[in-house]
Amino acid sequence: MHKISIHRSLIIALIGLGSLSLSAAEHNRLSSAEKADGWKLLFDGESKNEWRTFRKDTVSDGWAVIDGALVRASKGAGTIITKEQFGAFELSLEYKISKGGNSGIMFHSTEEENTAWKTGPEIQIQDNKDGHDPQLSGWLYQLYKPDIDATYPAGEWNRVRFRLTPEKGELWMNGVKYYEFVKGSADWDERVAKSKFSRMAKFGVPTKGHLCLQDHGNEVAYRNIKIRPL
Repeated sequence: MHKISIHRSLIIALIGLGSLSLSAAEHNRLSSAEKADGWKLLFDGESKNEWRTFRKDTVSDGWAVIDGALVRASKGAGTIITKEQFGAFELSLEYKISKGGNSGIMFHSTEEENTAWKTGPEIQIQDNKDGHDPQLSGWLYQLYKPDIDATYPAGEWNRVRFRLTPEKGELWMNGVKYYEFVKGSADWDERVAKSKFSRMAKFGVPTKGHLCLQDHGNEVAYRNIKIRPL
């Protein structure tokens, strides 16, 4: 794997990451064009109303709203899930991971099992320099990975865009395409069979479910969380 060496300011200019430097008050908004295209905010910068803790009705105080971001800020926060479930969708968000930190974004998760990742595949979120998991940020945990690293360091904002339909899933990190896959295909099933998820009969089976932000014991912040059902 190699690190992309294009100067950061050039990347911002090329792929439109200028929003990363906006003030807190200017984030978590939808443009008129986004509204017309069917995008919805999953976080407005002030409340946690779109979320609840896994298998609970509310969100714990361990997830706090700080400077316009939804932050896993203290112990016992718990993994949170969207109140709404989604099948085919496009997701856009920004994350900032702490030094050595770990988190994850899961999709098509249900509450049939005792943890969200036993049903929902996970997009890994991690500090790629000082993190302790061999699965790096942006990888689809133990299933799909790129041959490049387009992430910015811990403490900086990164942008993830993820599009999922029955025909194909695709992920971009900071505007760089990482991989694509077909959920439920022969290739998918083969990879699952070689992973730790092979022991979990319901993993990757649901075609609709909650989005999840994982509490992995470290501080992580999310903002500009937007979704467009397809």
